[in-house]
Amino acid sequence: MLKNKLVLATITGLLLAAGWPTYGLPIFLFFAFIPLLFAEKEIRLSDKKRKGLKSFLLAYLAFLVWNSITTWWIWYSSAFGMFFAILVNTLLMALVFLVFHHVARRLPQRLHLIFLPVIWIAFEKFHLNWDFSWPWLNLGNAFSNHTAWIQWYEYTGVFGGSLWVWIINILLFKIIEKYRENKDRKALSRGIAINVLLFAVPVIISMIILKTYKESSEKVNIVVVQPNVDPYTEKFDQDNVTTTNELVAIAAEKIGPETDFVIAPETTLAMLTPIDKFQFTREKFVLQSLARKYPDINVLTGADMYRLYLNSKERPSKTANKTRRGDWVDYYNAAVLINRDDSLQFYIKSKLVVGVENFPFKSVLEPLLGDIMLDLGGTVATKGIQEERDILISQNKKFKAAPIICYESVYGEYVTDYVKKDANFLAIITNDAWWNNTQGHKQHLSYARLRAIETRRSIARSANTGISAFIDQKGNVLKTLGYELKGSLQASISLNSEKTFYVKYGDYIARLCVLLAGLIFLYAIAIKRKPKASLPPVK
Repeated sequence: MLKNKLVLATITGLLLAAGWPTYGLPIFLFFAFIPLLFAEKEIRLSDKKRKGLKSFLLAYLAFLVWNSITTWWIWYSSAFGMFFAILVNTLLMALVFLVFHHVARRLPQRLHLIFLPVIWIAFEKFHLNWDFSWPWLNLGNAFSNHTAWIQWYEYTGVFGGSLWVWIINILLFKIIEKYRENKDRKALSRGIAINVLLFAVPVIISMIILKTYKESSEKVNIVVVQPNVDPYTEKFDQDNVTTTNELVAIAAEKIGPETDFVIAPETTLAMLTPIDKFQFTREKFVLQSLARKYPDINVLTGADMYRLYLNSKERPSKTANKTRRGDWVDYYNAAVLINRDDSLQFYIKSKLVVGVENFPFKSVLEPLLGDIMLDLGGTVATKGIQEERDILISQNKKFKAAPIICYESVYGEYVTDYVKKDANFLAIITNDAWWNNTQGHKQHLSYARLRAIETRRSIARSANTGISAFIDQKGNVLKTLGYELKGSLQASISLNSEKTFYVKYGDYIARLCVLLAGLIFLYAIAIKRKPKASLPPVK
């Protein structure tokens, strides 16, 4: 019997993986959890010992299969990072399922089958906000390549998609369960028909929104640059002046008098520059040469920067790192806007990649682990952040760009903070070269389409090695420049100043789930455990 349960858990993992972008079909997600639910129920209602451990191990197997197939590509950036991300993320998912198992042993089905979706969504929300944040596999992300299905994300965000997946999984589970008990084919047919409607109605609503939504006629003309520089062998060995001269040459192929923005990737200027003295650097004057030729042009580029605090006895910021000399320094993954006006605008990346840019729980772990993160290919120098989002405003004050750096584009509610500051288009700058030509950079581009729908903002995306792209407000990819190609793209994309329901209210679905999960969990603790039941005989 154990073998059968292992097969069921493996099937769940394979179905979840088969539903993931960019290679998968999300239809598989709507019944992916059912095999694992039946395996857990059989364990829970059995007379065997260690039910919790067995349920946990089955869940771990299912989620290990899913995580491994969908995110193995992290290997190209860091072997340790891949194993850590896969094993720890699997552990967290399995712990969520273990909590469900214990609650299910105490509460009737009508309650514990509500508890499972809400505790899972509460976990997804938690995973957006703590130091080991890794929301890559939040269920609502799975529809990023099928945006015609989820135009209603402008009202719900990705948590609407997560809830949709869970509702259908739970109802199908109950239908199959009842059929196993009474063999009523009519009831089975009715139940399946209801679930088909639960799938079809949101898709139909989405199609209607897709057909009726109209973009603004107001446009911004943008050139995005794709330098295609290998970060392992070239990027950090080239001085910033050489880099900017090459960037200007690439951009010049598409620039004209009508161009409003030139956008270059994350950390294009890879040689560390003092942020307070960038105004006087040669690379700044090279980039400003574009504005001297075309006075309305604004150049947005990524840069590695730092701020040195001399003779400071106390830590000047939460993220400051102590130098060997005893001073303090903040390192920044920044974006800078340059135009013919000498007043520069900066934005500092604030959603940092765990281990690479951020030493999680540094005050606790650093004294215990020392330089282990550095030894494993990460960093002990946590990068600085800024507490609030900033937008970068064009010379003529007409265009307001949301400077979204790399990993930040995975966070829905985070991106809405730019729009609340009146950003009228999104500028994503990234360096996806770390993952080689795998699903990593493809999924990252695909997830950007969700941000377009949630905020109804067009996107200009500049990626170092690709894929650079333009995305409209419906999540349609308009133009791309393929992986490992050098060049530039030009397009005029629509602006928007309206704020969607999701921009205004954010992750309200997740917050309601956190509240409901907490109430059900407390109720489960407060009541006596329900008496044992037995599984119905299988004919």
